[in-house]
Amino acid sequence: MVQESIISSFRAKLENDPSKSTSLATVETLLEVLDRSRATTVAEFQNELNQVVAALEKTDYSSTSIRSAADLFTRFTSLAPAALLDQEDFSQVLDLYRQRARSFIKNVRGSRAKISKCARLLFTHHMNILTHSYSKVVLETILDAHKSGYHLHIWVTESQPDASGKRMCDELKKNGVPTTLVLDSCVGYVMERIQAVLIGAEGVMETGGIINKIGTVNVCVIAKARHVPVYVCAETIKFVREFPLNQADIPKEFKYRTSVIEKNNLELEHPDVDYTAPEFLTLIITDVGAMKPEAVGEELIKMYI
Repeated sequence: MVQESIISSFRAKLENDPSKSTSLATVETLLEVLDRSRATTVAEFQNELNQVVAALEKTDYSSTSIRSAADLFTRFTSLAPAALLDQEDFSQVLDLYRQRARSFIKNVRGSRAKISKCARLLFTHHMNILTHSYSKVVLETILDAHKSGYHLHIWVTESQPDASGKRMCDELKKNGVPTTLVLDSCVGYVMERIQAVLIGAEGVMETGGIINKIGTVNVCVIAKARHVPVYVCAETIKFVREFPLNQADIPKEFKYRTSVIEKNNLELEHPDVDYTAPEFLTLIITDVGAMKPEAVGEELIKMYI
């Protein structure tokens, strides 16, 4: 019953605040678990978190974002001095975990603003930018640049089959940004007038490649052929310890929503995401700065040391 209320809280966070990322909702939900916890050992607390994370991954939200956020939350919050862990009163350990969790969430909440500030260095006036699908961090980055006086024209792919690009286009137009919606099959046609591709990511892999909305790899391959730089805006909380080398290596829980996997007939389903290898990406712009794709593995090592 407690787990059901936690999952309901997770869904409510995302439904009540459309600008909130799945990653942020995940760590806020895990903080609720931590606040409610009456665990008496590290193992007992870890088991509580694992059960909730497993339940979150069974929702139809991005399993990639949930897993990466949960892994980093657990890693960051569970660091504690050995002397404290040896004490009989485990409540003091939980208090330290809660303190560290709140610090972690504060950093996550400020991630998009840091990415936006970093990305602004890449913009020039009267720039044509192509983006794919609907990305909250890309939307905020473009709107911040627009408010700062940059004259940008944004080209957005429809991003079928759910037409998420149309939602992105509508949001940009509503905020006064000149925007053109283009067919997914039209990317090669418009690329010759594009100065940069700006995309988000559901997950940044240890390889330096990304998992993102289906069709992303098409955009990036065409951009490279046209010598157009591809910039990925992604919070470090989306860095994932996975090492795919091709589309077949993507875990099925990343490719499909739970409701689709439960049908047990994936041969008839189209994947929600694809994998774009690092050689098709120019820079990954994060809350800790811009980095080359090949630097992601080293950054992940730092996070988990």
